[in-house]
Amino acid sequence: MNRKYAPAAAATTGSREDPLVEVRELKKYFPLTKGLVFRRTMALIKAVDAVSFSIGKGETVGLVGESGCGKTTTGLCILNLERPTEGAVFYEGVNLSALSQHQLIPWRRRIQVIFQDPYSSLNPRMKVGEIIADPIRVHRLIADARQLRERVADLLNVCGLPVKMAERYPHELSGGQRQRVGIARALSTHPEFIVCDEAVSALDVSIQAQIINLLEDLREEFHLTYLFISHDLSVVRHLCHRIVVMYLGKMMEMAETDALFNSPLHPYTQVLLASIPVPDPEVEAKRDYSRVQGEIPSPINPPGGCVFHPRCPIAVKSCYSQVPSFREIIPGHWAACSEV
Repeated sequence: MNRKYAPAAAATTGSREDPLVEVRELKKYFPLTKGLVFRRTMALIKAVDAVSFSIGKGETVGLVGESGCGKTTTGLCILNLERPTEGAVFYEGVNLSALSQHQLIPWRRRIQVIFQDPYSSLNPRMKVGEIIADPIRVHRLIADARQLRERVADLLNVCGLPVKMAERYPHELSGGQRQRVGIARALSTHPEFIVCDEAVSALDVSIQAQIINLLEDLREEFHLTYLFISHDLSVVRHLCHRIVVMYLGKMMEMAETDALFNSPLHPYTQVLLASIPVPDPEVEAKRDYSRVQGEIPSPINPPGGCVFHPRCPIAVKSCYSQVPSFREIIPGHWAACSEV
């Protein structure tokens, strides 16, 4: 974990001049074990396999793909809630992956997370005010009790909740209100970077729009940087500056949001975009979904060559044996496909 990583072309893929977060050749493998006493590793689940990208200050990067493609695991490795098997995560040039848990404490104040499920991410035994104040106490940012209450009230107000919510328990709140509490908790330590892990997927569509608008407003007001993990492409298009597309632990494509939606290069990205529902029953009825076949392979035994070749509509013989390089096809637009 203490190995040093020199800058490389693959490591700086899509990087900005002064990136806040840089992910270099990130790998996370989970051992599949057998036995109760003498546990043996039977196989490795390759959740994340050689992922590299960077996020500039004030930028929102979207991480999209099917369930099980490694989006959340990538976010957890960036947060150091999971230790990478290989590779590194740099924050302002500091290799967080090489730091101990004690050394990570001051960095955890600057990097926060908004979890997917607003029902399970809040402690049901704590009142809302205590939940928001807890990170402030942990990092010893405010010692005075009155100032702490004022800070909690300010955070509730910023997130569109009345101050009286501080005295309520999570079970007394709706899903949207709980997610606003989660956002207020994330803001409590004055972070610079927030990982939003499916932050709106558990909410109704109307509430989703409110939370997305809130995240946009907070980004502008507090100069925040986001990694927005989602499977909802319409949400990602509205919120993100750049998008990274993942499949089976690998990066398939990366580009500016408009470029990706207007001119997708990788067949997998084209399939994803073709699956977005159209709010017109007649148009929807005529759409062709036959371009992608089969199910996503198991990460325990991924296919050789290009991992998407068993389902790819344009796969050729070389795709079965050769791993395509992740290359810049046109300026700012990267893809891992030898046929584009």
